[in-house]
Amino acid sequence: MTTTTVKIIDYRPEHLQRWKAINEAWITKAYFMEEIDHQHCSHPEASILAGGGHILLAEVGGEIAGTAGLIRDDAATYELIKMAVDERFRGLGIGRKLCEAAIEKSRASGAGLLYLFSNTGGSARAIEIYLELGFTEVPLDRNDFVRADIKMEMWF
Repeated sequence: MTTTTVKIIDYRPEHLQRWKAINEAWITKAYFMEEIDHQHCSHPEASILAGGGHILLAEVGGEIAGTAGLIRDDAATYELIKMAVDERFRGLGIGRKLCEAAIEKSRASGAGLLYLFSNTGGSARAIEIYLELGFTEVPLDRNDFVRADIKMEMWF
């Protein structure tokens, strides 16, 4: 049995095409691209990073295998977005490692609250990971995405 090394790295402009490809693939497999998806996928520097957010990528064997974005709402609040793993790399624990890294990055950036929107049907495994790592379900007080039917949060 071989061990797969997963390295979590920060996004750089040269990662744009993989960031976009991985996220568009999971969205269009079961849903449709909404305007906010187009902004986050095509212009992450402006829509995520410029506001104080972060993008984390999982690298396996020199290839970007997964993504996670953190949008900064305010000094103490981040939203976890676009956590996705390329289908060829699923089952290696990459989603969990990305989520753990996103939690840590949020904490280190001074967040008191990290929240996310998801879908109970299409993202069941991700929701399991979120629960295992300490997120709790809260009322869906707003709905940024048509596909979102659950909101979860973690307080630090």
